[in-house]
Amino acid sequence: MIEIKDTALQAAAEQGMDAFIRLFTDKYREAVGGDPSAETMTLLNGEQHTLLAYRIFRDEVSEGGFCQLIQNGYGAYIFGNPFARVMRLWGAERFSKLIYAARKIYDAHREDLERERTDEEFMAMYEQYEAFDELEEEFGEIGEEVTETLARYVDDHLELFALVVG
Repeated sequence: MIEIKDTALQAAAEQGMDAFIRLFTDKYREAVGGDPSAETMTLLNGEQHTLLAYRIFRDEVSEGGFCQLIQNGYGAYIFGNPFARVMRLWGAERFSKLIYAARKIYDAHREDLERERTDEEFMAMYEQYEAFDELEEEFGEIGEEVTETLARYVDDHLELFALVVG
């Protein structure tokens, strides 16, 4: 089980919801050697993977949208797992619906979305996949609320996410 020092947990909580989630997900990334792979999947439990998936989602979509998320190889990690369902179970219903809507686009165009591209072709994806625009805007509106909801869930279920040590 991933261990987090109580003092680090308290300090992160004082810094805010983003820092709180980042503390956990940084430990998860450290445990799997960066990004999760087939070889390292078993090093984290389902809850830890879900929280890491949220961090990856938030970072990638906030920086470059769904096209960047998918081009950077995270499409299957987000859309090929029960991420959206778990978001609903953790209390982020609107976000869950957003993920399901994005997954429909992803599933319909997966091969094209995941194919290797030049920088110019990558930039052209933003025009080609304008269907993601509305979802990205919605995430921009609800992202802080989602982070807060998930941080509360983690705080209420710490034993699922890490072993807190003195």
